[in-house]
Amino acid sequence: MIGKWQAVVIDCEDTDQLATFYEQLLGMVRVQHDDDGWITIGDAPDRPAIAFQRVDPYVAPEWPGHLHPAQAHLDIRVEDLDLAEEQVLRLGAVSMNSGGRNHRVYLDPQKHPFCLVAW
Repeated sequence: MIGKWQAVVIDCEDTDQLATFYEQLLGMVRVQHDDDGWITIGDAPDRPAIAFQRVDPYVAPEWPGHLHPAQAHLDIRVEDLDLAEEQVLRLGAVSMNSGGRNHRVYLDPQKHPFCLVAW
């Protein structure tokens, strides 16, 4: 092993908005907030985190489409897809009306795609 996974980093325009969205979605807390617009959230010091870095100019990914590809997305496991959908929509997510029996696709408030999955 060369190293250990520390974080997934998501480019965005407003780090506070996106960190707050994912804190509420995943039950994580802020573990780092730098003056230069970098926010990291996590659930334990020894586990991988999600970090948000401000970029300017920010170009939101398009889904579906590949003019501005997402290149990666998060799958978030839930117990009840219908209940989880209600909750993420209240947080500011947008349904893409896409998916299947066990998953649904959404965009976060800055248009990054993510999926709710129930297996």
